[in-house]
Amino acid sequence: MSLVVKLAAHMRMLGYDMSATDTQSIANKLIQYLELIKKWNRVHNLTSIRSPEDMLIYHIMDSLAVLPLLGGQRLADVGSGAGLPGVPIAVARPSWQVALIESNQKKAAFLQQVKIELELNNVNVYSGRAEDYLPAKKFNTVISRALCSLQEFVILAGHLCDESRKDSRLVAMKGAKPEDERSQLSANYFVEKIFPITVPGLDAKRQLVVINNKVN
Repeated sequence: MSLVVKLAAHMRMLGYDMSATDTQSIANKLIQYLELIKKWNRVHNLTSIRSPEDMLIYHIMDSLAVLPLLGGQRLADVGSGAGLPGVPIAVARPSWQVALIESNQKKAAFLQQVKIELELNNVNVYSGRAEDYLPAKKFNTVISRALCSLQEFVILAGHLCDESRKDSRLVAMKGAKPEDERSQLSANYFVEKIFPITVPGLDAKRQLVVINNKVN
């Protein structure tokens, strides 16, 4: 089964209408994105996963599976790495503004190339540390994928949330339930909810941890 066929099958499982023109455009860009990761991976080691078939499941589907649980149209991806989950989200939601924050210069250069080649006009790449990023306009959703503990995430990126909006949240993509991390959160933050995530093609536990600021 080709990568294109596998992608279409998994996107159907997430509720995408593969006969729609916009969905076909999304699928084509996602395949192009996987090809770019594969190409750059030979030199820059963007990800330890080498097989495009595995990248499709562990990277693309894992990123798209959280979309129904995200709110707002301004999203920051902290520690984006190879662009995950930010790039698949930006591709699937072209009306959203997505910031990819990455301190590794080589990975940030890759993200700039992805932005250019996939013509992602809704993407901005910040090459630097999240704690140093001071955007003119803050975000509805600040997300991380396997970046660090919940407390470290709050310290690094809490300032990026738009405190003027009650729907502004920090969101962490995790594996098993992070009970230990939850108890270590500072007094100003709390875990609002933990959503179980089903990733097409992946037989492993995934959680989406939503963190809120008590001041909000």
